[in-house]
Amino acid sequence: MQRKVCQARVAVLAGCASLVLAALAVPAQAAPRPGGDATRAVLPEGDGWASAEGGTTGGAAADADHVFTVTDRAELAAALNGGDDTPKIIKVRGTVHGNADDRGNPLSCEDYQRDGYTLEKYLQAYDPATWGDAQPSGPVEDARAASAAEQAERVKLTVGSNTTLLGVGDDATLLGVSLQIRHADNVIVRNLTFEDTYDCFPQWDPTDGENGAWNSEYDNVVVHGSTHVWLDRNTFTDGRRPDSAQPRHFGQLFQQHDGLLDIVRGADLVTVSWNVFTEHDKTILLGNSDGAAADDRGKLRTTFHHNLFEDVKERAPRVRFGRVDAYNNHVRQNAGAAYGYTWGIGKEAALVAEHNAFTLHGGITPADTIRQWTPGTSMTENDNWVNGRRVDLLAAHNAANPDRVLGDDAGWTPVLRTRVHHPLAVPYLVDRHAGAGRLTVRDGKGRG
Repeated sequence: MQRKVCQARVAVLAGCASLVLAALAVPAQAAPRPGGDATRAVLPEGDGWASAEGGTTGGAAADADHVFTVTDRAELAAALNGGDDTPKIIKVRGTVHGNADDRGNPLSCEDYQRDGYTLEKYLQAYDPATWGDAQPSGPVEDARAASAAEQAERVKLTVGSNTTLLGVGDDATLLGVSLQIRHADNVIVRNLTFEDTYDCFPQWDPTDGENGAWNSEYDNVVVHGSTHVWLDRNTFTDGRRPDSAQPRHFGQLFQQHDGLLDIVRGADLVTVSWNVFTEHDKTILLGNSDGAAADDRGKLRTTFHHNLFEDVKERAPRVRFGRVDAYNNHVRQNAGAAYGYTWGIGKEAALVAEHNAFTLHGGITPADTIRQWTPGTSMTENDNWVNGRRVDLLAAHNAANPDRVLGDDAGWTPVLRTRVHHPLAVPYLVDRHAGAGRLTVRDGKGRG
């Protein structure tokens, strides 16, 4: 009887977790407990798509002259060296502010303003009541674009091939930084918190949706046309600037955040493991448009495993084109947090979603977890559990959406998986071992 009660409530009662693990015979070593200095660690063989076709080693081959410890934006930019391909290891200690000048002084949105731009002028110029539904144009929009370019130059930092970027200790943070992994190969990013990558100058689009919308730039991490990328034990969050605290203009949220992670433009062979994604709207996008087939078809192969998605509204992930494996993730949605869906199935998506755990409050139904964007698509969905019970999520979606029925076969079978845990054990393991601050990284001064 005790085991039945524990199984039914494991997703919400942490006190039952040890009993579930014992009952399911999950050994202690199944939970990741990395030992030693992780500085030159490489992706284990068979660990997701990034382990295929040569594997991912990052900057493990770096010589002593290319091992850096950085504490501010200027040092980080210098270590990245414009995204060159020299093997390098970059350790981040403390908080690196992206919105800072080369002396480390913080920059406000006002510091980026050019050509007389102010938000007040922009709101006055493009108020739909007087401007109508045409796209913004003219001197005020030009001033916004010039101001946005100034901020982009600061917050976008490019990562080159053969790079390992990782945090020292449990508080290494890239604040307001948009990490650009562009046209690179062999990159590792671990043990970092990515927080509040915000756009000072969102653009108003009156044609976006029924009532228009504010569109922002700057994802926390962009994997653009890159291969062999391993993102592991990081935390992605809006943090100190949640969307819920932002004002509304023209009746719509003044949206200053874009995505937490984008994998786009022919990116391929990516493993996303043991991360925390939290407090965000548009979480993860694979394939940025239906028209990108020439770049994306046959690519975007990505594995998501043992990640925590907590209080994220949508796109966990939203998939186009790619063969995507999502297993042993924990989706936790607390009461009061906005929710749209978890898995988005777009054009030619081939998502396999198995052995995941959902902890959902009473206002969310199993049918809500999947959203289909393109008719005629399919996914493989198997052995996913909601609030401690196994639920056929695909059947629930199809029953609730008879005009948008999804097929039940993604057309491929994943083989690049490490230990696959029972979904009842997933909340316990993921909640305790995912996210930044889990690795030992020495900075060369005896600190870690």
